Amino acid sequence: MKINIENWNVEDLDFWGNTGNKIAKKNLWISIPALLLAFSVWLMWSIIIVGMEKLGFTFGMLSAEFETIIRNTSISRADYPAELVEGLKTINSLYYTLPAIAGLAGATLRIPNSFLIAIGGGRNVIFTTTALLLIPAIGVGMALQDPNTPFMTFAVLAALSGFGGGNFASSMSNISYFFPKKMQGTSLGLNAGLGNLGVSVMQFLLPVTMGLAVFGSFGGDGLPLLADFKGKAAGSLYFLQNAGWTWVPLLVIAVVAAFFGMNNLKSATPKIGSAIIGIGKTLFLVSLGLISAAIGVYLLVSLKINMWIVLPIVVVLTVLLMKYLSPGEIKANLKHQFSIFNNKHNWIMTIIYTMTFGSFIGFSAAFPKLISDVFGSLPDGSINPNAPSPYAWAFLGPMVGALIRPIGGWLSDKINSGSRVTQWATIAQIAAALGVAFFVIKAREAAAPEMYWWPFFFLFMILFITTGIGNGSTFRSIPYIFSKELAGPVLGWTSAIAAYGAFIIPKVFGQQIKIGHPEYALYGFAVYYVVCLVLNWWYYERKNSGIEC
Repeated sequence: MKINIENWNVEDLDFWGNTGNKIAKKNLWISIPALLLAFSVWLMWSIIIVGMEKLGFTFGMLSAEFETIIRNTSISRADYPAELVEGLKTINSLYYTLPAIAGLAGATLRIPNSFLIAIGGGRNVIFTTTALLLIPAIGVGMALQDPNTPFMTFAVLAALSGFGGGNFASSMSNISYFFPKKMQGTSLGLNAGLGNLGVSVMQFLLPVTMGLAVFGSFGGDGLPLLADFKGKAAGSLYFLQNAGWTWVPLLVIAVVAAFFGMNNLKSATPKIGSAIIGIGKTLFLVSLGLISAAIGVYLLVSLKINMWIVLPIVVVLTVLLMKYLSPGEIKANLKHQFSIFNNKHNWIMTIIYTMTFGSFIGFSAAFPKLISDVFGSLPDGSINPNAPSPYAWAFLGPMVGALIRPIGGWLSDKINSGSRVTQWATIAQIAAALGVAFFVIKAREAAAPEMYWWPFFFLFMILFITTGIGNGSTFRSIPYIFSKELAGPVLGWTSAIAAYGAFIIPKVFGQQIKIGHPEYALYGFAVYYVVCLVLNWWYYERKNSGIEC
């Protein structure tokens, strides 16, 4: 079978049964592990920052005297000087900033990725964007060997790990071309659901590899824990840098598989050209997104501009760079795809999709650290010895959210309505968010916060499940609302904006935890979900909406 396929008509039953089915499934099963690794690299900061806290990463921001105090395990946190306590609060807020930066970059890079398939070719794009993940993986493996590595070094690496976040848009757009309309909910749900499973795989796998010297002398020396953690005594060596090294050999395999096993479709990329040209176009557009992300990180970290100002600046800047700096051939192709911006349903589905995927990815990025902050301390500021381990439980949320996503698409296909599934999932999301907020308050006020762990955990699992089901149902809705030519770019664009949830949610939680009220963040999310509920009902679910999706 040729790499570049000229004729592709999957709506023809004979073609699908004799030719298309086999090729489509081959591309899907290569796409899924590549996307899984992309999510693993993108969201690895959710686990890294918990380890940073346990190993005393202070980014060189504390005096030598204070560094000595925090590394003295005989001194209780309750006895820390007030100035040190304030300094640690600032550092804790910076921990949350790292996954937020990764979220900002990943979401921004989804914007050019939304349009890559039509320009570079599916196989060329997936190969290139997967290979780029080696840069942050190797960089993290090196930087985490020193607890005094400056914050800006980690900020740059977090931004580069955004390559993984961007890959989702091109991956989903690519798979949408391979399958007939009747299988869009299931195929896209599988690609997204099993790809998103990378978050859970990462959160389960890294605590194992970080506890062992699995890469020997090549991986670098371990660092001593400041307190007992995951069955290891204070002073035991912990190999946090394995958070990066773990992905390198797996990525090499995925890159080779994509290059030799995937296909470019002429129906998706009219002017395919050579592999070199396709790879070059891909790198060019990705670089434009990276420039916008870098400017956003600078505004956020160095100039300390409010996140709600940074967000629209970065989105608009990315689109403008693509529109005005792209060469003629690319610009003409983009102009056609940019027609989605004139369609009101593109913006409505962007808001609704953000409620589902944005919540999933944002909660995934913040959940481990949130567990540590809500249950890890007692009211007097001392460490809670009975706190649940974030590493033992956090991976379950992204896992159930990812695994349930194909079911959301399948159920939508089964009842012939994605909007109806979205409606009921949203109602459950609202209730679960308010329930989590209630138990956050109870845990904060309790002498034994762990007594509220199970209701908190159960309701958070409901949040992950409903975001997954709702996300699967939106995959089914989009191909019914938009034409085949526009469905791919819309899927990419909506997923790009939704990915800013990985930026917004960790940042909002970090801000609210600093002032002592993480439940305020959940109240805000619940209000947003109510808005989405009304939009979905009015435009798609009510009897006379005029659109059946």
